[in-house]
Amino acid sequence: MSGADFPTTQAVRFLEGRKIPFNPHLYPYEEHGGTKHAAECLHVPEHLVVKTLVMETDQRRPLLVLMHGDCEVSTKQLARILGMKRVTPCDMAVAEKHTGYQVGGISPFGTRVLLPVYAEKTIFELSRIYINGGKRGFLVEIDPLVLRTALDSIEVEVALSREE
Repeated sequence: MSGADFPTTQAVRFLEGRKIPFNPHLYPYEEHGGTKHAAECLHVPEHLVVKTLVMETDQRRPLLVLMHGDCEVSTKQLARILGMKRVTPCDMAVAEKHTGYQVGGISPFGTRVLLPVYAEKTIFELSRIYINGGKRGFLVEIDPLVLRTALDSIEVEVALSREE
């Protein structure tokens, strides 16, 4: 795809500005389709589609959690790691205010406010991941090590399989 074939979002500007290689992937966005729908559209395992979740501590401090699409976040475990009583998902308006992105199109790259990023440890074991490029229906395929270098992400073990 050429630059004209995909949106120039803040995330794309962030990646291009740091000369981080990525492959853009557009797909038809579906309300409440989530990572399962994105994975089906791109013909990749849902485990490789990484969702960006905006959460906040009990002190109302926002943070990002990067998680495999086929897993959930153990907020109890994350709160323990952070030394907090509780970590909860932000409401949509707060998430959009902090990131500058619309829910369903939140990327960890190029957020309005610099937020701490916590990434599930096993994401780094993958050779490639698909993560939101800053717009609904737009994922970028990247090397997961970019999360360490470009975002200074902190590895955590907070994944729960959907069956747990």
